[in-house]
Amino acid sequence: MSDTSFTGLKVGDYMAASLTTFKPETEMRKAISHLVEKRISGAPVVDDHGNLVGMLSEQDCMRVALSAGYHGDYGGMVKDYMNPTVTTIDADTSILKLAQMFVDSPYRRYPVLQNNRLVGQVSRRDVLRALKSIG
Repeated sequence: MSDTSFTGLKVGDYMAASLTTFKPETEMRKAISHLVEKRISGAPVVDDHGNLVGMLSEQDCMRVALSAGYHGDYGGMVKDYMNPTVTTIDADTSILKLAQMFVDSPYRRYPVLQNNRLVGQVSRRDVLRALKSIG
């Protein structure tokens, strides 16, 4: 396999465009339920204008589990648990660069932007799908 064929593949071709998103005011019970039902490990958080304001991951949800276990409190809103610092990737970025980003970071997914608008999400599995497509 040559790396030139892998280099030509773009994030936009392999990202998930049909996204689960949450609002900052979404109740954590509802968000956790949705993540479990959809079998996804995280989702972007957007405001009323569709602007990306954070990410909610399974790891963020573990804080809810701890709070429920220690304090009997299984509540709160997504904005109380989400990570407001989000690393994004452009839809035109090469899959090769994305693979390097995954190797260098603990992230399992990145929100994908095109013209500064959220258009999708790309995961480690999407990189593997791209790799499989050229093999």
